[in-house]
Amino acid sequence: MNTGDGSGDRTDDAAGFAVVQAAEPGRFVFASPHSGGVYPADMNCDPSLPEASLRSAEDALVDQLIAPGAAGGAALVLGRLGRAYVDLNRDPGDLDPTLIEGAGQGTGSPRTAAGYGVIPRLTGDGRPLYARRLSLKEARGRIARVHAPYHAALGEQMRAARDRHGEAVLVDWHSMPARATQAAGGARGPEVVLGDRHGSSCSADLTRRLRRAFETLGWRVALNQPYAGGWTTQAWGRPHEGFHAVQIELNRALYFDEAARAPSAGWIRTRKGVARVIAALLDEA
Repeated sequence: MNTGDGSGDRTDDAAGFAVVQAAEPGRFVFASPHSGGVYPADMNCDPSLPEASLRSAEDALVDQLIAPGAAGGAALVLGRLGRAYVDLNRDPGDLDPTLIEGAGQGTGSPRTAAGYGVIPRLTGDGRPLYARRLSLKEARGRIARVHAPYHAALGEQMRAARDRHGEAVLVDWHSMPARATQAAGGARGPEVVLGDRHGSSCSADLTRRLRRAFETLGWRVALNQPYAGGWTTQAWGRPHEGFHAVQIELNRALYFDEAARAPSAGWIRTRKGVARVIAALLDEA
């Protein structure tokens, strides 16, 4: 169906994501892997788990914040299922043996060992998601139904952008809880964290342009601390092949009341600010 904003058509996939095509496609692809809030019935998480905990790792409303990108020529790839079901910004091989029977010891990364693998064991606020263990078949089924199709679609958009323009630029959009960036003594942390894998995943010019655009809004910007870019940024950050990737983390304190799970008083200001950053980025493309 048409989105009504002049940006093109939206295709919803049964695997749990949507692709919004630009009417005049450019070299940018915007992704929001964690903004989904749908939890399939087969998740069978702990029935005593509060909904607020289940949803605490979501990048709430980020898909709405980046929607103006399509009108400027960026393709959008948007996750629809909740991050607690399957994490689209993790290596599909990062299986947690504590949660998944048959996963095998020694699999996964340190992040997986901490409870946040491709099938998370813990909520964003640190509670166990399950009162059971998952089978390896169940875990692999989720990855095949959700993770693999999402990344196939993302890859299709990236390759098409490079074929059209000689290079493709992935901007992977996320949000972060305010507590994640608070300094010692309660000092305010940054409102934006740009992750370019310490300069390896994209051109230095792209990082500079993004930093300048956010600082023009008066927002504090950090680089690679505490987020240098996740698995998707690592996978697509190959400038020598014509693929650039950068991760953007927006502090939820800008726009979202995490206790009420609703837009805060800063929502309109943040939406307008992000739209200005997107316009500046795409106008210079």
